Amino acid sequence: MVTIRAAVLGALPLLGSVLGYANPKTCTGTCTNSHDPAIIRRSDGTYFRFSTNGKIAVHTAPDITGPWTYKGSAIPAGSSINLPGNQDLWAPDVSLIDGTYYLYYSVSQFGSQNSAIGVATSTTMDVGSWTDHGATGVKSSSDKPYNAIDANLISANGKLYLTWGSFWHDIYQAEMKSAPLTLASGVSSYQVAYDPATTAVEGSFVFKNGNYYYLFYSKGQCCGYDQNMPAAGGEYKIMVCRSSSPTGGFVDKNGAACTNGGGTVVLESHGNVYGPGGQGVYQDPTYGPILYYHYVDKTIGYADGDKRFGWNTINFSSGWPVV
Repeated sequence: MVTIRAAVLGALPLLGSVLGYANPKTCTGTCTNSHDPAIIRRSDGTYFRFSTNGKIAVHTAPDITGPWTYKGSAIPAGSSINLPGNQDLWAPDVSLIDGTYYLYYSVSQFGSQNSAIGVATSTTMDVGSWTDHGATGVKSSSDKPYNAIDANLISANGKLYLTWGSFWHDIYQAEMKSAPLTLASGVSSYQVAYDPATTAVEGSFVFKNGNYYYLFYSKGQCCGYDQNMPAAGGEYKIMVCRSSSPTGGFVDKNGAACTNGGGTVVLESHGNVYGPGGQGVYQDPTYGPILYYHYVDKTIGYADGDKRFGWNTINFSSGWPVV
């Protein structure tokens, strides 16, 4: 078993050199504790990084490069949502809407469809300033086609949309109220991405560049590499489809529908970088559009606690994101 694992891992640096992906750019300070990162820059120039666990861990830095400093928990009392997992919050997403920061999070347990998406608000993002509002109305159980985790908010054409999903029938979306604490009245959710061959699709993030909306998502096994190493290529990777609409019609570079297994690879394992995913995209005032994510550095370790913060600039000149 050790021999097989070594052979698989030993082949990855060669694969990376062929694929030619850029290595993660500089990160100083606390670059771990960064599973499923969410990045935003406050008007005073302070960067905030939110991440899974620790009741949404908060780190700040003067630049995307760091030095990152741990500040505490965004929701130290846990979520008011009455579900198992409400003290172990996942997959934050943060947006600034009309002077208020909205921090979405997931309440669930690993492998469970008994899940819900919650939200907290703040006007500063400082630790101690967040108010938990609990449920957004996006929830799931065995009667739903989706798993209500991994939320992402996008503002488009004067409306706000929440995109979410993990496994089952993958990625769904619905319109939110103008103050996006809950779903808009009377709306129904709809599917925007699905891979019928392997439902291991999650962590969606919609970003507009030029005339297109890009649906980024993670595909493959996210976690537990130290206990259960997947076959080569089965680990997390970052994928994308695009559309002229924020609400559907997403296709990959070959024109295949994202609702029928389409998807173009943006970033995957290469060199000492293993399993990049849990990504988001941010329009940085200094570096331009950046892709941020977590990954494992093979020289350090494969445990979930070893996940590191990574980021790269994105080149959209071809019409598709390249890092």
